[in-house]
Amino acid sequence: MATVPQLISGVDFVGVPTRDFDAAVEFYGTAIGLPRSAYHPDRHFAEFETGNLTLSVIMPEAMGLEYSPNRNAIALHVDDVEAGRSALEERGVTFQGDTFDTGVCHMAFFSDPDGNALMLHHRYAPRTPEG
Repeated sequence: MATVPQLISGVDFVGVPTRDFDAAVEFYGTAIGLPRSAYHPDRHFAEFETGNLTLSVIMPEAMGLEYSPNRNAIALHVDDVEAGRSALEERGVTFQGDTFDTGVCHMAFFSDPDGNALMLHHRYAPRTPEG
C-alpha cells in the first residue's frame, strides 16, 4: 500500500452557527466560560478558545450560508465531568440525561441556545494503538 504524504496538520476552528449572536456570545463567554479571542459583530462572528480548538460562532445567514445547528456534539475536554457539569448547571446550563460512562470516558450532553450539540468529556482509560 502506497503512503500518502500528510497535508493536514490540525484543525484550526469549528464553526458554530447561531441566529442570536448576542445570546451565543453570552453563552460561550459567560455560561461556558471560554475566553473570547475575536469579536466582530459587524462581520457576524466571534471566536472562543478551548485550549486546542477555536469555536467560531457565526451567523451563517448573514454570510449567505444556510443555518443548520450542529447535531453531532463537540466534545469539550474537562478533567472531571461531574464537577464541570455541576459548575455549568449553577450557571443555568441544562443537561440531557445522566452522565454517560462508555467504559473509557465520561460524557455529559447539553446544547447551546441554538440547539448546537455539546458535551463535557473526559477520557479516563489510556488510548490503545491502532491494530
